[in-house]
Amino acid sequence: MDLPGISSDILSRFAAIVGPANVLRSAEDIAPRLVENRGLYRGASPMILKPGSTREVADILQLATETRTPIVPQTGNTGLVGGQVPRESGTDLILSLERMNRILDVDPVANVLAAEGGAILAEVQHAAQSVQRLFPLSLGSEGSCRIGGNLSTNAGGTAVLAYGNMRQLCLGLEVVLPTGEIWDGMRRLKKDNTGYDLRDLFIGAEGTLGIITGAVLKLFPQPVGRQVALAGLASPADALRLFEKASNLCGTSLTGFELMPRIGVEFTTRHIEGVRDPLSEPHPWYALIDISTSDSAETAETMVHALLEWGLETGLVRDAVIANSVAQQKALWHMRESMSDAQKPEGGSIKHDVSVPVSSIPPFMEAADAAIMAAIPGARICAFGHLGDGNIHYNISQPVGADKAAFLARWHEINEIVHGIVLSLNGSISAEHGIGQLKRDELARIRPTIEIDLMRRIKRAFDPANIMNPGKVIAIE
Repeated sequence: MDLPGISSDILSRFAAIVGPANVLRSAEDIAPRLVENRGLYRGASPMILKPGSTREVADILQLATETRTPIVPQTGNTGLVGGQVPRESGTDLILSLERMNRILDVDPVANVLAAEGGAILAEVQHAAQSVQRLFPLSLGSEGSCRIGGNLSTNAGGTAVLAYGNMRQLCLGLEVVLPTGEIWDGMRRLKKDNTGYDLRDLFIGAEGTLGIITGAVLKLFPQPVGRQVALAGLASPADALRLFEKASNLCGTSLTGFELMPRIGVEFTTRHIEGVRDPLSEPHPWYALIDISTSDSAETAETMVHALLEWGLETGLVRDAVIANSVAQQKALWHMRESMSDAQKPEGGSIKHDVSVPVSSIPPFMEAADAAIMAAIPGARICAFGHLGDGNIHYNISQPVGADKAAFLARWHEINEIVHGIVLSLNGSISAEHGIGQLKRDELARIRPTIEIDLMRRIKRAFDPANIMNPGKVIAIE
């Protein structure tokens, strides 16, 4: 039986490329891949293809261009803007890289690691650790997200302050173009000024220009000393002052500086197993500070004590705790990384992934808080994130007892309020989650016409048949 817009014959041709054992067609098997983590988007697809090689990916895309069949690349399905979800039409095929998950090579001398696009982030981290090296990308979803998706969304995580996001952590790529052509850019060079940097076009493109099937990633020496501390503070302005001192004192050894509100700590201690409040009294705000040094454990210890002593002496820090074991370090980070999930039991949550210049964080928070409380009296603002790189996850939980559906129906209205303040401060409406479906139309509205036009020209040049993740990032008529 032919489906709307796609014939059974075409589906059979796609299935033949990967073999029957690597095709999912039953509704039960496909269902988990049709919805994103927050449930904002649910699509439809007649088939999931699981290629085992770059050649098979190329054959799939060549056939897709020939038959004008839309392809949605999917790795760990951990995205938060609907970029990995097929459209509701049911004519998009999902291409999963889960079988292409090998670590290809680890070179500790050159500090590089090569992996296939479906390699799980945690396994990349472990491969680096096995040769006493560090791959610094760290995400709450690292046990399931995959390198191809990390690159396609230019993932950031908690260590951007010291190491940068995925764009800075990648040396080379292998990419299959929508036409089925293969670009082998798996170079291991830190210096390569030979024309346009094609690599940067695919990083952050969310699968709209091609499929990343391989990557060469940067590794770093494992830290010798590490200290993690939590400080109680009065305000984001005080956190910014503490960050400035930490930057001056620690330099590149400051690998993390996270901002958390009291309500976020209450949510995590209430709903996340094993999380406890580490300080004896509550404080309006908290800074999670991570210091890693390459010379000795004593250096890290000296830095964290000097920072907190200065903060306590000036009255900036109200109270603080230093983790005295690896387990305690993990516990402090677990509290921060669980903050988003801890909002779920509290009802509806309207979320924002925004960035502003670091020095603008306090005025952003003040203006956004006032605007949101005026729009939704009783709203519970849980704003947290990477103060060191200006990325704030400005999340709003529904008022206690409010109707969840009615609250979530105001998603775009509230986004417009928050994003308006962000833009007035020369910030970005998407710091690390990407554009996907969620912010596609807003992107076209807020960016200069020439910028959107250039994006469309690039899309048409790489994907003339518009078969690569159509409807995501940029709309093509």
